Amino acid sequence: MKDFWNQKFGETPNLYGALPNEYLKEKLKNIKIGKILFPGEGEGRNAIYAAQSGWDVMAIDQSDVAMRNALKLSLEKDAKITYQVIDILDFKCQEEFDAIALIYFHLPLNLIELIHKKLSSCLKKGGTLIVEGFGKKQLEYLSGGPRNIEMLYDLVHLKESFQNFEWLEEFDGIGNLTEGTGHVGQAHLIRLFGTKI
Repeated sequence: MKDFWNQKFGETPNLYGALPNEYLKEKLKNIKIGKILFPGEGEGRNAIYAAQSGWDVMAIDQSDVAMRNALKLSLEKDAKITYQVIDILDFKCQEEFDAIALIYFHLPLNLIELIHKKLSSCLKKGGTLIVEGFGKKQLEYLSGGPRNIEMLYDLVHLKESFQNFEWLEEFDGIGNLTEGTGHVGQAHLIRLFGTKI
């Protein structure tokens, strides 16, 4: 997958645009600022927005091309982010983050529960989880996302993969995306917003 994303970001820089995801932007306005983790952050649009809003930001991704693009954009926008190129399986942390944002962080079926459990362990008790991604019906749309149905979200399964959370908001429906050239048009969206208990 590293080669896939390096090629994709290399051929189409700024693939998902320079502006933050709207759901993330809305949610960050309503929670206390602290330390936030962005797994699979890509070219940095969300991490940079969070940094500009006062958050202490850690972004991780397996693509070094994405990191270079992200750090270039962060310099242009005068936003300080920490960015690490690493496979999520090798990332280590212990209840150090106040928030974690999974924005289109789609995983192979065999890794979902393992990695979501790992990410839960990175979040402080009382910390916030923000998720937006594509649902199973996204295969009916051409607005982006994996074409493998097993990598698309099912709301019930997604909630079950995160133990010990109080869900404050959930959404399973159709929305409209305008994120660069990579996410454009109607889409089946899954959203979760909750706190670790």
